[in-house]
Amino acid sequence: MQPTEFIGKIVTVRIDRPLGGRHPEHGFVYPVNYGYLPDTLAPDGQELDAYVLGVFEPVNEFEGKCIAVVRRLDDEDDKLIVTPEGVAYSDDQIRELIEFQERFFQSVILRGVTLPGQGAK
Repeated sequence: MQPTEFIGKIVTVRIDRPLGGRHPEHGFVYPVNYGYLPDTLAPDGQELDAYVLGVFEPVNEFEGKCIAVVRRLDDEDDKLIVTPEGVAYSDDQIRELIEFQERFFQSVILRGVTLPGQGAK
């Protein structure tokens, strides 16, 4: 399943880097909960990562709606953007919230399923 196929769907994210936690190698603090979808591989062969936005306390697991995908153009590591149902963020708001990590990569925010031969919606 391509990461963009999760847009609009309810997913469960296992949080391995909770809000307020430090990155194990680089030392920066996570201003949002960050985790992965268990048993779901991303294009890089690792479990598919997800930023959880709109949850303002550390959690171990979160079920929410995927509203977008961050597609890194210089890395094969797409990231889902997951929020509580009914919570919306603009592309600019998403970029501000994930800048702590995504500033090191070139990326686009995808909001719809891209079919072969079509551009992102």
